[in-house]
Amino acid sequence: MTRPNIVDAGDVLVLGAGLAGLFTALKLAPKRVTVLAGSRCVTEHGASAWAQGGIAAALGPDDSPELHTQDTIAAGAGLVDPKIATLLAQEAPDRVHDLIAYGVPFDRDAKGDLVLGREAAHSRNRIVHVSGDRAGAVIMDALWGAARADERISIMAGLRAVSFAKRKNKIVGVYAIDETAPERSSVLILAEHVVLATGGIGTLFEVTTNPPSAKGDGLAMAARAGAALADTAFVQFHPTAINVGRDPAPLATEALRGEGAWLINSRGERFMAAAHPDAELAPRDVVAREISRQIRQGNDVYLDCRKAVGEAFPDRFPTVFASCMAEDIDPRIDPIPIAPAAHYHMGGVITDTHGRTTLDGLWACGEVACTGAHGANRLASNSLLEALVFGARIAADIVNRQRSAHIVSGVGVEPCNSALLAPNTKTSLGAIKRLRHIMTTRVGLVRTEQSLSLALDDIADLSSAQTPSLDLLNLLVVAELVTRDALERRESRGGHFRADYPEPSVELARRRPFTFSGDPASDIGANGGDIQNASFASI
Repeated sequence: MTRPNIVDAGDVLVLGAGLAGLFTALKLAPKRVTVLAGSRCVTEHGASAWAQGGIAAALGPDDSPELHTQDTIAAGAGLVDPKIATLLAQEAPDRVHDLIAYGVPFDRDAKGDLVLGREAAHSRNRIVHVSGDRAGAVIMDALWGAARADERISIMAGLRAVSFAKRKNKIVGVYAIDETAPERSSVLILAEHVVLATGGIGTLFEVTTNPPSAKGDGLAMAARAGAALADTAFVQFHPTAINVGRDPAPLATEALRGEGAWLINSRGERFMAAAHPDAELAPRDVVAREISRQIRQGNDVYLDCRKAVGEAFPDRFPTVFASCMAEDIDPRIDPIPIAPAAHYHMGGVITDTHGRTTLDGLWACGEVACTGAHGANRLASNSLLEALVFGARIAADIVNRQRSAHIVSGVGVEPCNSALLAPNTKTSLGAIKRLRHIMTTRVGLVRTEQSLSLALDDIADLSSAQTPSLDLLNLLVVAELVTRDALERRESRGGHFRADYPEPSVELARRRPFTFSGDPASDIGANGGDIQNASFASI
């Protein structure tokens, strides 16, 4: 390996420029922070900007953090950590007010009070929105403006992190590839503290609401470095992606069902009332599987907003309206064709209440993390909230630490995975397309031992058939993390449904920490036991 260029990132290096990364960076004052925005342009905000629903917080007179906690625990199907759900709900109002201070114009009524919407599995109206369905985009615009105006924060684009850097078993930065350089030279970026905020894994599936950048790079890096992981089997499929053949699929926000929109099949029949007492507002996994069942029976499925929203659609839900009109669908007079799509990953890198991982020097935040807040099935509009709550907690933890000697040199620094630093310009597009099909058909909404075993065989074949690109290498790791955990979890719970084990198991009503043992097609070494058995090196 040739000697890389060395960059001093300052006090903190944040990997990822979505909501989790930028909010953490802003909260880290007075620390000097470098945000690695990845290979994409800094004006692309990732999955955070695509969020339509909003942020859940107990702000109404009939609501309380206790009720929010109860709803979060109930939606998580037995795997939510009650302590985490409690702190999430208790700190939610303060985090919403943080965003207001950054200039986020949440929707208000004529009296100036925040408008609170309802979404699936919430017992109260507690979702704050921006222009109906533009919360993610507007929040990200506000945070980018604040970050650019903050002299402490530096944004680096064009560099793609490929491996964590360690010195004496402490994470001290990352090795990255400069994708703007003709020879894709390597760069060593050093910092006293590293925060992983790289987002989710939606690109692993054929139909997803996530942007192309959601391909699991950070999760794969952390897994290779030996971080403890959990709940990787649990992938949430959003029930109402707009089914028009686009990749990624545009989303029809859950807030539409909160407003009273119906799900109907091609015969015009409402079908959710027979499937669940909450009908269209049942938990997402229930709604997604029922829609999938209708499709397997030969029915098209539609979201009928004509009565619930009607002529108010362009003003109330401008993002969804624009997506529909671009496909010659007028949702004021036409039902919207929909289908489930991979939307959110509940599993990831295990963290404690301060966002610390089991690797000394590394914190994790946002979708890449597994905090215990979501369990087997994330409650609607808790994802942006989790990023805010844990971003603030990580920042406080780092700011309150006594500063140690920060050595800006490559002496004693090693990559966790040196093999990944070799430039590889192959795209592996055909193999990635095949992998996405495998994951969709065999590790999707309905799984069996046979389908999962076949998927693992296919993953092994793909890893050995060629010299893969970095994209494919990371996707293969993430595919195995999801698939093998799904195979070993012989039950159905939340976003994980096994047709051969259709009921939940009392013995499996817990998180199962594990570490990844190596390259794709190798075994995952399960630690077993409860989350308390995971050792948080940075505590």
